[in-house]
Amino acid sequence: MAVPDAYHITPYQHRDERGSFYESFRHDRLAEELGRPVPVAQVNYSVSRRSTLRGLHGTLLPPGQAKVVCVVRGAVLDIVVDLRVGSPTWGVHEANRLSAESGDTLFVAEGLVHGFLALTDDTCVSYLCSTEFVPGTQVDIDPFDPDLALPWRLSEAPLMSRKDSTAISVAEARDTGLLARYEDCLAYYEALREGPR
Repeated sequence: MAVPDAYHITPYQHRDERGSFYESFRHDRLAEELGRPVPVAQVNYSVSRRSTLRGLHGTLLPPGQAKVVCVVRGAVLDIVVDLRVGSPTWGVHEANRLSAESGDTLFVAEGLVHGFLALTDDTCVSYLCSTEFVPGTQVDIDPFDPDLALPWRLSEAPLMSRKDSTAISVAEARDTGLLARYEDCLAYYEALREGPR
């Protein structure tokens, strides 16, 4: 994708008169592509009404948290942003339409932030997470920060949690040290490649 260390995965679907079958996640193939393993420590689901906006969310490093994101019902506009301080692609984003029908999946590496807008009622999103949730480590960024100018393509006012609607700006997050440094992310990815010593 335009955001390094984020991947858009389109599965091959076997289709017949019954419907379809596809592999949503293959640990070995993702590890081969990334050059490092992606353990699954926690699985989350969100169910959202149309026009619900969730995000932008990231996690402090450490502990860091990579995510494998797919839609199991409905559709979303999903946006990934590189907010790793010092990254050559700082502030770059990519927007993708993900749907249950397509089976498309995103891999979002540690240090990147992510959010989505539900395009249908009863949209269900699955997140395979590389680490367990640790209270106090989530980083919430204002999805409407003018410095990001993200293409949410809203047709009506979004439904948002209080936490998301009052999230801080990118500048505030950077200035208070909440955002991961690019060099620390690269060192973290390399340590995962090398495995335990």
